[in-house]
Amino acid sequence: MFVVLKLSANLVNITSFTADGKDFRWYFKMKCSSCGEVSDTWVYVCQEESADLKGGRGTANLVAKCKFCSRENSISIIADSVVPYEGEVADFKAVAKFDCRGMEPVDFSPRTGWTATGADSGEVFAEVDLGDEEWCDYDEKE
Repeated sequence: MFVVLKLSANLVNITSFTADGKDFRWYFKMKCSSCGEVSDTWVYVCQEESADLKGGRGTANLVAKCKFCSRENSISIIADSVVPYEGEVADFKAVAKFDCRGMEPVDFSPRTGWTATGADSGEVFAEVDLGDEEWCDYDEKE
C-alpha cells in the first residue's frame, strides 16, 4: 500500500520548506495492518538506511516486527517522492510517498532536519526544528 504524507503550513516570508537530504528521519507511530496494534513509541524511516527482508525478498528502509502478532512489516520511502512544501496558503500538500507493507503510519512528528527558504532574500535556513510544530527566525538579508 502506498501512503502519501501531506502537510499543511502557514508560510510567512518563506517560499518553501523541505526535508534536508537523504539522511532526513521521518518519525511515525505505526499501526500493524494484521492485528491493528499501534506502536507506543516513535520509529523513524530514513532513505540512507536499509534492512533485508526475511526470505531474501529485497530490502526496505525500515523492517520491524509487530510486538503483538510477531509479523514482519516494512516501509520504504519512494525514490524521488520527497518534494518541498511551497506556497503561503495552508493547504494540505504532498511532501513524501511511502511503500508500506504490513504497517501504516498513523501519526507523524516533524522534528528537526528541515530547510526553509526566505521569500524575498532567498536565504536558506538550515536545520529548522519543527518539533514544536512552529518555527520562526530572523532573515538578516532582508
